[in-house]
Amino acid sequence: MSNEPSWLYTPPSVSSSRNTAPRRGRAAAGVLAIGIVSGVVGGVIGAQVSTSSGSGSVSRTVITAPPIEAGAFGDSNVAKAAGAIAPSIVTVNAQTTQGGSVGTGVIVTSDGQIITNEHVVAGATTVKVLLNGEINPREAKVLASDAGNDLALLQLKDNITGLTAAIFADPGGLAVGDQVVAAGYALDLDGGPSITAGIISALNRTLTTQNGALNSLIQTDAAISSGNSGGPLINLAGQVVGINTAVARGDFSTAANNIGFAISVGEVLRVLDILRSVADGATREEGFLGVSLGMRTDGGTGAVVTEVTPGSPAGDAGLKVGDVVLEVNNQPITGQGGLIAVIRDGAPGDEVDITVQRGPQRLTLTATLEARPS
Repeated sequence: MSNEPSWLYTPPSVSSSRNTAPRRGRAAAGVLAIGIVSGVVGGVIGAQVSTSSGSGSVSRTVITAPPIEAGAFGDSNVAKAAGAIAPSIVTVNAQTTQGGSVGTGVIVTSDGQIITNEHVVAGATTVKVLLNGEINPREAKVLASDAGNDLALLQLKDNITGLTAAIFADPGGLAVGDQVVAAGYALDLDGGPSITAGIISALNRTLTTQNGALNSLIQTDAAISSGNSGGPLINLAGQVVGINTAVARGDFSTAANNIGFAISVGEVLRVLDILRSVADGATREEGFLGVSLGMRTDGGTGAVVTEVTPGSPAGDAGLKVGDVVLEVNNQPITGQGGLIAVIRDGAPGDEVDITVQRGPQRLTLTATLEARPS
């Protein structure tokens, strides 16, 4: 059984049971839970990535989102960072047959590509985007989504140019203690995006979710609220260091204060490339190792192999029940979620070096990943 804590929740989108388009100022109806995975991983490691114009119409080019007025932001470093990212932040309103949700998105191209969390637009029948500085939303379509990594790529349906694309930070430049700012439409309140400030509390966190696991997460104490999902975590230069995705809160037995999570910029850029290739018609098959996993109960780190599928890459490589997986390709594995995410992010044919603890021995085994069985 998994010993994952029970107090992890997504913050992110503001949900509604109404089928009418929500407006800013509506109170949050609740938050979406990150389903905690208990027990084995079923022998499968991986998850799936998944203008209008009539004959006489004329394509229109629009330069949108008027500049932020002088004086709208203060002179502090935090204020300057917020002013730099503000034109690149949008509200994402997704309607489903069950109601709808509102989150935040980040413009990544001047012609209207937008990145947001997958859970914001999951199951959406319509998606509308409100650009900063505009009063009417625009229709968008989901080009591709990846539930396992909780990211989705949107495209505005209008033929549009001139948008301000966000600038992404150097993935290698992140450090614990760096000051960061979370920006987004918290609680779907009226007006522009809200900001909160904090620091990077930790790097390379992993959360187990109902879709597998999120890895390479930034932990931050900057407040993240419902509606912030899909919005940016930025540095003081206004560059995106992550996409806000989850928050922790306590229960009757566990305290959790100022613990939020963002998908780190390196992971965002990697998945963004995959989403664009999928949108262009490419197929994305994820890696399969063929093990079931459990957590260590002795206080150590690593993922415990509880079952090996016969004839699988794991079986062929020599993994055995009871092995504790410590590293994959020199990347530390601190728990079962980390191994799930690393293998999911691989592709069929990839060779992976798996370092395991087997009793007193430390071994390195090599497995060739296969495609996840359908």
